[in-house]
Amino acid sequence: MKPAKFAYFAPDSLAAALELLRQHGGDAKPLAGGQSLMPLLNMRLVRPAVLIDLNRLAALDYIVRPPDGGLAVGALTRQRTLEKSPEVAAAAPLLAAGLGQIGHWQIRNRGTLGGSLAHADPAAELPALAVALDATLTLRSAAGERMLPAADFFIANLITALEPDELLTDIRFGEFGGGWRWGFYEVCRRAGDFALAGAIAQVQLGTPPADDAGTDAADAAPDAEPLCRAARLTLFGVGPTPQRIPAAEQLLAGRRLDAAALREAAALVAEALEPDSDIHAPAQYRREVGAVAARRALESAIRPPRPPHPASSAAA
Repeated sequence: MKPAKFAYFAPDSLAAALELLRQHGGDAKPLAGGQSLMPLLNMRLVRPAVLIDLNRLAALDYIVRPPDGGLAVGALTRQRTLEKSPEVAAAAPLLAAGLGQIGHWQIRNRGTLGGSLAHADPAAELPALAVALDATLTLRSAAGERMLPAADFFIANLITALEPDELLTDIRFGEFGGGWRWGFYEVCRRAGDFALAGAIAQVQLGTPPADDAGTDAADAAPDAEPLCRAARLTLFGVGPTPQRIPAAEQLLAGRRLDAAALREAAALVAEALEPDSDIHAPAQYRREVGAVAARRALESAIRPPRPPHPASSAAA
């Protein structure tokens, strides 16, 4: 199959790319890695009059650890580069492990961080990781720039807050040190497929305060389950956008992460999810599997560190 006719531009500066978007607006499509756009073009599901190839914009390919913490990544940085980066492994190990679950290495060799976020597939890993890691996205146009939290960037299935004349240029991930641990779990038909349901758990573990007699509860019960100071739970593949589950997060905060607490949290996840049915899975299946994925991600988060599972889950 062949795409419909379009005009092709390959600007060599960000200013030139933004000017092209200003001129052509909704008639134009930016091309980054092309892993999502090219199939849509070839099947004529999208028919832009103008294609703006961004691959000459080397200024948008970077990985930086800012002085104030976190991680700054250019939108054109390849997913495989991020996956193998020592800076990413040190500053955002959850991001590094989640990247390994995306498609296959050939896809990650070409796919870009910004391209996946702008495509906004609700079953993709990177939008969920951006929400989980409190990413802030910079959107640029010829008129200026604005910054949005990832949670506000994703509006619906394949729809974002990007205006027709804007490019996503920079992604800044928050830093989760200070006792934060994480678990990642997704269910796919085959390794590398989009998730039918997935969950990212982040828990901040700590030692409970001493009681009135001055006895530390952890010392009194050395085999007790770890105490959760705070929790974050992000689901994907089970709705039009990645979604946090505040009720489950509030339930876990201040609790010991024993089997009962995890079961209760999973039940709240099931109550909160309202997935649609499609050709891949009915809504009830996604609701139940989403709850199971959440529980298993939480279990992974509280286990000792181990190497990532190559097919379905990872933990640290």
